[in-house]
Amino acid sequence: MCGIAGIVALEDISARLVQSIRNLEYRGYDSCGIAMLNGSGKIKISKNIGSVEEVCEKENFGRLKGSVGIAHTRWATHGGVTKSNAHPHMSCDNGFSIAHNGIISNHEKLRTRLKNAGHRFRSTTDTEVIVHLVEDWHRKVKSVEKAFVAAMRELDGTYAVILVTGHEPDRIYCARNESPLLIGLGDYVNYIGSDLNAFIDHTKNAVFMEDKEYAIVTHDSCILKRISDGETMSRQVQELMWDSEMAQKGGFPHYMLKEIYEQPQVVHNALDIDPELVEGFARMALEKKTLHITGVGTTFYVSQIGQYYFSRYAGVTPMVISSDEFRFLAQVDKDTAIIAVSQSGETYDTLNALRYGKSHHATTGAIVNVMGSSMARMVDQMILQGSGPEICVISTKAALSQMIILARIAMAAGVMNGRITAKQARGYEAQLRELPAAIENVLNEKSGFIHTIAQQQSHIKHWLFLGRGRYYPVARESALKMKEVSYVHAEGMPSGFLKHGTIALIDENLNSVVFAPPEEEKELYKLTLSSAEEIRARDGYVLGLTFKQKKKEKLPFTEQIVLPKTPPFTAPFLQMVVAQLLSYFTATTLKRNIDRPRSLAKSVTVA
Repeated sequence: MCGIAGIVALEDISARLVQSIRNLEYRGYDSCGIAMLNGSGKIKISKNIGSVEEVCEKENFGRLKGSVGIAHTRWATHGGVTKSNAHPHMSCDNGFSIAHNGIISNHEKLRTRLKNAGHRFRSTTDTEVIVHLVEDWHRKVKSVEKAFVAAMRELDGTYAVILVTGHEPDRIYCARNESPLLIGLGDYVNYIGSDLNAFIDHTKNAVFMEDKEYAIVTHDSCILKRISDGETMSRQVQELMWDSEMAQKGGFPHYMLKEIYEQPQVVHNALDIDPELVEGFARMALEKKTLHITGVGTTFYVSQIGQYYFSRYAGVTPMVISSDEFRFLAQVDKDTAIIAVSQSGETYDTLNALRYGKSHHATTGAIVNVMGSSMARMVDQMILQGSGPEICVISTKAALSQMIILARIAMAAGVMNGRITAKQARGYEAQLRELPAAIENVLNEKSGFIHTIAQQQSHIKHWLFLGRGRYYPVARESALKMKEVSYVHAEGMPSGFLKHGTIALIDENLNSVVFAPPEEEKELYKLTLSSAEEIRARDGYVLGLTFKQKKKEKLPFTEQIVLPKTPPFTAPFLQMVVAQLLSYFTATTLKRNIDRPRSLAKSVTVA
């Protein structure tokens, strides 16, 4: 995934353009660049490898002055991390410049044809093919719009493309197919971005582009057309609910920590979602013969915990399939409901899972955090989770919000089919409403202790995260956090799985984290402790995440983090917050790049 920004104005935009890619840097950060049209209509490009701040200092972005420009921050897919592969890319005659997010699957065939026609390539990216293709068509048709559209029609794959040209120096051309792109509308200035963070400081009014559309954007107009036939499309302007203050660090050293600390409010927001929307999802789940919940990465583990809540409280056991495997495993027809989970609403594999479902006449719903995203506009039903911007590449608050929403849907379904009573559901909701205070207690009272443990154990290179029942997907999600942000190997698994092979790994180089349920979950509690005892019997280190007990008993842990007494319904959510802090403090001790971990991007919008 990459970040794309463009601005068309009547005055110099250099500072705003740099700020746009700063705001988008969480989408990709191995290189960046700017292409600016100067007063004479010539394109000037400046780009290099490194973060926006590093490249801005190396290349002195401030020297590029102009009122029309595009910018890009890259996460490498095709071609290595080199200056020549950084975007934007230029045509042979320096008359066109393009930035691109996505993957062009037929780029090799097009490259060969263009090379045979005399085009000279400066990079190994698939993106550069696009700018030469536009230039090639322009030589034939003598019209920028016709050349741009002809080039788009030749592309196979996914793309968000943005183009400036000296032939028409007062406008930007852009197009999208299965990769997000939206247009921000200001006063005599218009913006283009991969997401709203590109222009959130300047306008809340946006137009969301659909697949296989292109737009011509000037300082005071935005014309949207269909690539297939050039027909002009009308599109409602939407007012964005986020603002720039919500996307700032607010005094925290990293966005990840800020977003962890925002989770009490995020829980409140998830609980304030209109009950009719929640009940609509519950009806959809019950009316169909088969229910699938799908996501990938963190949202797959979110989906898994949803499976446990549906099974326990609604008497329905949904099929949970990672969205990258959905087409190869799911049996889908008109009697199928699919609930997709995605923070960005643009996740490539999850969008493909939904397309597959819709092509087989399934009813679809999505839980997303971004208004107007592709997923939100594709599905039959949508819940906008209202978590606010999540800037850190590592998802924390969005994941917790999604878990709460799935638990609410499961409860609503349980009431509808008689699995639980309305009174019981109100009781569980009351427990959820107590969760923010419990999270605040952990953040305020336990952070220092967690930090100390993380520092003391930061030399460990291998971790096991173990849980049973609803604590199993939390263990898997927690292991993923440790891997993502600290680059430390971690595995999440059911604690009962331990003795079926993995126990052979127990030694002084491997630590275990055990998610122990509250003691009132008697069988689950006993089984979980037995797994901890198996590790301790082999002199393994065990960190227990436990809850305050009625009576004191010696537990089989090397160390433990004792949490406030918490009902079983919400206990897994509280433990997940502890595991987030453990990963965060391990990463800070190891001096990792917290908000932009290596090789990762916020929303994977490519295959």
